Amino acid sequence: MKQKMHFTILSNDSTDGDGGYGVGTLDLNNVTPIIIDCENEHVFIDLEALHGRSIIEKKVRFSPDLAHASDNYNRYWIVWVATQIAQNGPFYAGCTASEVRVSKEERRIKLGYKSLPEQVNYLDKALKGQFILNHVDINSKKLLYQFLSGFNEEYWKQSPEELRQQLSI
Repeated sequence: MKQKMHFTILSNDSTDGDGGYGVGTLDLNNVTPIIIDCENEHVFIDLEALHGRSIIEKKVRFSPDLAHASDNYNRYWIVWVATQIAQNGPFYAGCTASEVRVSKEERRIKLGYKSLPEQVNYLDKALKGQFILNHVDINSKKLLYQFLSGFNEEYWKQSPEELRQQLSI
C-alpha cells in the first residue's frame, strides 16, 4: 500500500498574535524534512526529522566529528523544504540540505556524524526562502529533482528558477 505524503507538520499560529508567550518561536507549518538515502537511492518524507528522531537518526550516537562515523558509513541528506502559497498557487519557497552519516557497523547503538548547528541553520535558511544545495552530490540532486518535480507538478511549476538551477545536473 502506497503511503500518502503531506508537506505540513504543525498548524495554527502558536502566539495567536498576542505578543506574549511563544513569541520568537519558529512556525514550522510550511516546512517538510525530506531524507535522501544515497546508497539505496531512495527519497522519502520523515516528519520526525524536525525533532531529530527520523528513522535514520534512531539508535545512533552522533558526533560533529566526521571521523566518528568511521570509513564504512551510509550517507544521507536531510533536506528542508519550505512551501508557500502565492496568487498563482503553492510553490517551493526554500530548500537546503544537511549531511548525515551513519556507520554500517552492526552495533546496538551505531556511531554517526551530523552537525546539529548546521541542521538548525539550514532549516532557518529554508524558512527564510533560501536555496542552498550546491554542496549536495550530483546523484542526490537528481533524486531530489525527481522527487520534488514529481510530488506535485503545480508546486514545481510555480517555484523560483533558482531551485531549478541548483538542481540542474
